[in-house]
Amino acid sequence: MICIDLGSNSLRMIQIDCQTKEPVKTYEKIVKTAELLHSEGVISPAALERILQGFKEAAEIFDFKREPCVAVTTEAMRRATNAVEVTERIYQETGVKFEIISAEKEAELTLFAVERRLESLGFRGAFLLVDIGGGSTEIIFKKGHLSESKSFPVGIVTMASKYPSKELLQANLPKELTAIKEYVHAYYLREGKPDFYVATAGTPTTIAGFKQDMAYENYDATRINGSTLNYFDCTRALKALMELSFDERARYVGVGREELIIAGVLIYASLFEVFDYEVSVIIDDGLREGLAIKACKKGLKA
Repeated sequence: MICIDLGSNSLRMIQIDCQTKEPVKTYEKIVKTAELLHSEGVISPAALERILQGFKEAAEIFDFKREPCVAVTTEAMRRATNAVEVTERIYQETGVKFEIISAEKEAELTLFAVERRLESLGFRGAFLLVDIGGGSTEIIFKKGHLSESKSFPVGIVTMASKYPSKELLQANLPKELTAIKEYVHAYYLREGKPDFYVATAGTPTTIAGFKQDMAYENYDATRINGSTLNYFDCTRALKALMELSFDERARYVGVGREELIIAGVLIYASLFEVFDYEVSVIIDDGLREGLAIKACKKGLKA
């Protein structure tokens, strides 16, 4: 069973061992699905070609013709006016049929994977989870057996497109984050502030890797899971990354993330103040892993 997550920025695939719940094969590519979403409301032809190229590369790792696939796609396809045409083209070219899932389903699967990883690392208690994606940011609360979530249209691809310079994004981020701040603080008043703050997705994991001097091609999720970052880690990473050449920056953050990482770091750094936490726990697992573990739980071969 191949499990695929086509997000607003990246195409991620996984096959896991259903006994250990650990990866057997993985693939990831930056495809910038949402690059024209803010300005034109569509998935661009260039983004579609990057997605299809990703499948060609992944075909060297996975056997799409013989192995069954479960494939989901999220915010960019939820909002794009040409989502049906794009997913149909992908199906015609690859044989993989994507389901456009709701923000609630996305949060459920992400939480499922993150909570399992936190438990394996010994973390206990109520937590706030943020998933900063290419087209949206998901805020998820978990307290005991109860959880709730909300999706906000603040993503690294859409924000980078809307505000093409670091200065413009910094100036406008406070207003872009207002709805998130109001939602979070309303939850605090109602349920109390969670015990700790968790961050997943490409931006926090990339910063955590950079902090450990980990090049993108040598990325090791086992060194990332359970590590921590604070606001100053973000500002130091941003300064250091901006001082690097374009090619050297790509060595750390991955080809295709060279400019987007700036928007990602600015958003993530701002959330420390919005959420009122000094530190966040970093977890690599996300939607892709949640989808795979659910497939295993249903008794499917993964």
